[in-house]
Amino acid sequence: MPWKEIWESHRGRITGIAGGLFFGIVYLMFGFWDMLFFALVVFIGYTLGRRSDERLPLVFPWRNWMGYLSERWRPFK
Repeated sequence: MPWKEIWESHRGRITGIAGGLFFGIVYLMFGFWDMLFFALVVFIGYTLGRRSDERLPLVFPWRNWMGYLSERWRPFK
């Protein structure tokens, strides 16, 4: 497969895994439990990248929550 086609069809996944690997390697140097955290970081990176590739909506609709919180929690009315 040409690399350009792979990059075009899986850009988000590749970027997510690369980010997860980068941050995960930092934690791998510190022990077993951090290795498990590393696996979690890679999984989250892959999941976010896959959602980006498939143009799926965000996992958490932050804009809806921010609208709710800004209306609900106003300390100075």
